[in-house]
Amino acid sequence: MNIENIFLDRDGTIIQDRHYLSSPQQIEPIPSALESLKGMCAAGLSLFLVTNQSGIGRGFFTREDYFLVHESLMNMLAEEKITVKDSAFCPHAPQDQCFCRKPAPGLWHELSARHGLHPEKSVIIGDKISDVLSGQNCGFAASILVCTGKGMDALEKLNADLQGREWLEPLPVSGLCGSLAVAARDLAAAWKWLQRRHF
Repeated sequence: MNIENIFLDRDGTIIQDRHYLSSPQQIEPIPSALESLKGMCAAGLSLFLVTNQSGIGRGFFTREDYFLVHESLMNMLAEEKITVKDSAFCPHAPQDQCFCRKPAPGLWHELSARHGLHPEKSVIIGDKISDVLSGQNCGFAASILVCTGKGMDALEKLNADLQGREWLEPLPVSGLCGSLAVAARDLAAAWKWLQRRHF
């Protein structure tokens, strides 16, 4: 694979899932996530953050709350010499049936239009089946389900098991065609898998 771009889910992938996180004080990196992101940056990959934030649409917190959390997270990553090139978020509730909530491809279209990105040179990493399906809908080279956050629940729904391994390839997701899906123990294992695939 000739990969240039990594699309990253936020909650449950980079930071702990706090269930409608709305305050910078709730931010806590998942162990090994920061080192993995540093490795991706050092390898010359462009990092993009794509996150569903239905807490806004559900009225649990505001857009201003989201941006405060986002700014704090970006500052924390910058202090670790991790550069996120850009980000996009969906503020809608599921019943809104918008075009941007993953697995719909709206966030990809927003970022690809701004940066001239190519789906076949992109990979998405997240902790939900919707992240994997998002990669499929966008035509990405691969989608990686990490077993942090809600990832283990997602793996069980797919009747899959890592069985002590660092990753499972291919991941049995119904309806996938033409896009490689993988399960990985965490972001560190996902990064190791990507390196072995000679991106």
